[in-house]
Amino acid sequence: MKYSVTKFKSLEIALKEMEPLVRDGNYLLTGKPFKKLGGMLPREILGNWLVCAVVNANEAEKICTFTSDPQSGDGVIFNVHTNEGWFTEHVMVARPHKAYEFKLSIEDRIIEAYSGKVKKGGYAYARGKTLIIFLDVNTGKWQPRKLARQLPSDLVFSDVWVFGLLPFNDGKYVYGISQLGDIERQAPTWIVQIDDQFSSWNVEILQ
Repeated sequence: MKYSVTKFKSLEIALKEMEPLVRDGNYLLTGKPFKKLGGMLPREILGNWLVCAVVNANEAEKICTFTSDPQSGDGVIFNVHTNEGWFTEHVMVARPHKAYEFKLSIEDRIIEAYSGKVKKGGYAYARGKTLIIFLDVNTGKWQPRKLARQLPSDLVFSDVWVFGLLPFNDGKYVYGISQLGDIERQAPTWIVQIDDQFSSWNVEILQ
């Protein structure tokens, strides 16, 4: 079955369009849905873009882009060669506000977000989708591999990614992104550095 979707012509164009969203950090948290992209929120657009940037960096040629979701989800990561799509759902780990949240580790907060998303939608809703978690926490360190092994052995979502902003590097935006749902739970982790003109980016694997 074919669906009607909307996408950027390239990840380069998408990055340039995202520039004002990224530079205004509050907009990532409070920005309104983009109707032209199926109602995706700014942070969902950024998360989908980062996953594509990482996947493409591991291939000889660019194979992934992202589109709107015809089923009213949070976007689709799309393989342009195989025509395979990964339907995504997104959730945010916000900076702690409640008393109990200050006592939890970042790993615990991420697990709480994962469990809450599964509980909210149910097994059928989550099954086969990719969950992307935006980590809006600017204090404390966490260990992706340790966290990956704390997730349920039988994930309801087919995969789980976490991304968050790291300290700036000479004025450049830097994001860390980890894949927690890989089969061996090794939690491969990358650094994505965006140049100050938002015209290109560099991907470096950490583990």
